[in-house]
Amino acid sequence: MEITTIEPIPLAHTLSAGLGDARGFGRDRATTLLRLETDTGLVGWGEAFVPGSIAEATIEELFAEDVVGMDPFDVESLAERSYTDPYHFGEAVFVQSVVSAIDVACWDLIGKEVGRPVHRLLGGRSVETLVPYASTMYFTETERPLAEPIEAAVDEGFTAAKIKIGTGVEEDEERVRTARDILGPDARLMVDMNGNYRPEQAVRSGRAIAEYDVEWIEEPVPPENLSGYEEVKRHVETALAAGEAHYGRFEFKRLIDGAVDIVQPNLARCGGLSEARTIAKLATTENVGVRPHIWNSAVGLAAAVQFAASVPAYPHSRTAPDPMMVEFDRSENPMRTEILETPFDPSGGELAVPQEPGLGIEVDEDAVAELRADR
Repeated sequence: MEITTIEPIPLAHTLSAGLGDARGFGRDRATTLLRLETDTGLVGWGEAFVPGSIAEATIEELFAEDVVGMDPFDVESLAERSYTDPYHFGEAVFVQSVVSAIDVACWDLIGKEVGRPVHRLLGGRSVETLVPYASTMYFTETERPLAEPIEAAVDEGFTAAKIKIGTGVEEDEERVRTARDILGPDARLMVDMNGNYRPEQAVRSGRAIAEYDVEWIEEPVPPENLSGYEEVKRHVETALAAGEAHYGRFEFKRLIDGAVDIVQPNLARCGGLSEARTIAKLATTENVGVRPHIWNSAVGLAAAVQFAASVPAYPHSRTAPDPMMVEFDRSENPMRTEILETPFDPSGGELAVPQEPGLGIEVDEDAVAELRADR
């Protein structure tokens, strides 16, 4: 089996209303799907979490010649080769994002070729469901009741949620208190500061919200501020999480070595499933948790679900006190809701892990065409 075509497909969508985090608002969402086809007629899908023009140029300049003619079963050499060839470019985010797309698409092809879901190919046990958490309570440009998005998540059956904070201690506490009151005492609650604080600010906020039993604080300081993570960790008891803005095993190794308690690789940016598996092994070795970050299309979501289902439960030998959770963004995103023949359904507090071969999804190519940024 050889890859015969490599096709990047830029997607974009303009939101009906501004959506934001502590750093600001935006109205546009964009990503790039990757479609690989083989000489046997199989099609594999991946995602590069970068704008289409950047993905297309990177593929054409650095990867197209090597990928066309490649056996998908050689996939695990791709991430390692990307660090050395092209020299000095391998750790760049655009390179690793494209590597992610190619890697995931190759695993999709392998699974379809051998008739197995990706999570089993990665060494995972047979996993039927995961726990989804609602990623919600975004900042908005227009006024809305603070409780509204959490109430909606509860109505959908979510038993866990992550909310946006990071704009000041008093407002942070109000948002967390509101979410906890609505979710109830038994639900899992996480917060995301989106790197908007200096360490001392994050510490003040972290201490103020500690009474609300927060599972983790995500990106309390900017992703490049490694010493800031270490400072916050020394003074806040709540677990720290990061990884959505990091890529490749080397950056994650620095996070794992004492900066955070949980790493969050994004499967459309970190280097793909092969690199995510390496990151998970590094994390497990140091007893650091792994929870994938997901703010992608349905293809990136499928990759993250398959990866999450493969992560070992170490050190839990029987009942895990902290079950594997996967992020489920509750904002407007037709790139997630409309491009699959059977969309993912997180309602009821469970998310089914596809058991069909490869990523276990069937992409609606007509729907993809409607969302193309270059149409």
